[in-house]
Amino acid sequence: MGSVNRTSAEQEIPISDYDLNYEAYGSEDALVEDIIRGLKIAGGCIIRNAFKQDTITSITEEIRPFMANTDAVDGDFWPKETRTLNGLVSKSETFTLKVVGSSMWHKVSDYFLTSTLRGHWNGQDQLTSVSKPQLNNTIAFRIGPGARDQAFHRDDIVHHTWNGAVDKYELGRDNGFTMFVACSPTTKANGATRFIPGSHLWDYSSPPPTDNSTAVYVEMKPGDCFMMLSSVYHGGSANTTTDDYRLIVATVSTRGYLRQEENQYLAHPPEKIKQLPMWLQKFVGYTISHPFAGYVDLGDPLIVLNPEAGDFVQAGY
Repeated sequence: MGSVNRTSAEQEIPISDYDLNYEAYGSEDALVEDIIRGLKIAGGCIIRNAFKQDTITSITEEIRPFMANTDAVDGDFWPKETRTLNGLVSKSETFTLKVVGSSMWHKVSDYFLTSTLRGHWNGQDQLTSVSKPQLNNTIAFRIGPGARDQAFHRDDIVHHTWNGAVDKYELGRDNGFTMFVACSPTTKANGATRFIPGSHLWDYSSPPPTDNSTAVYVEMKPGDCFMMLSSVYHGGSANTTTDDYRLIVATVSTRGYLRQEENQYLAHPPEKIKQLPMWLQKFVGYTISHPFAGYVDLGDPLIVLNPEAGDFVQAGY
């Protein structure tokens, strides 16, 4: 690996490299190409107008009764004015189909998190195994007035990731990928996520900044989204308003062979999962990560939920 110091990593990155408008693109593939480029450069990428307003309204209405029954978070990781809601896959059909099921998000996730093991031997047969990303967790945040800055952190601590510094992004550094979707206006005043562009390239022994002078505040309108590699330093910001609440929903993916941060098999009733399209059931975790991880009776777990799964079932041992 090359070496890069904090000074070179903090050179100003033009916002145009990571602030895109969905409606400006004639094809999704062209947009995905620019998202990938922005993530490699900055570690995060804003996509304006990514989701329709009726989608945002439906998500908000579907999670509202669950959010109303949540308590303020304990501990120091989030400010006490935060309310979180987990397990959104079985709580909001719109969120699951439109956000977790977003083809734009999956294309980017596949690029960064698909793992390919080439050339492993089974006797005299040399094989290649491809492990696709899986769902890591889903969550909604509602940040209330009075909340403090959340400490800068990396999300890949959950998988004990530790990287050295590089001059240019290298595939394989990341074990997670997040998409935040704004369900309310998110501003610097009401707690917008802030991140440190370029910090995904730093040596992990280098601490985050002690102030916000190099941070970018991800201000969004409902329907905008922010995609982020799990290697980038980020955190929610202080809500300095007296009556404004920030509502964000997020979906996170990880490599198919790693343990999921949220236990998807206990977080959701199987009957709810069975209502999803087969490919989303697999993404939630009901599949095999090739070559053999995740089997049930040496076979694909999808068959346990769906005896009729047929062509969707992968071979086990």
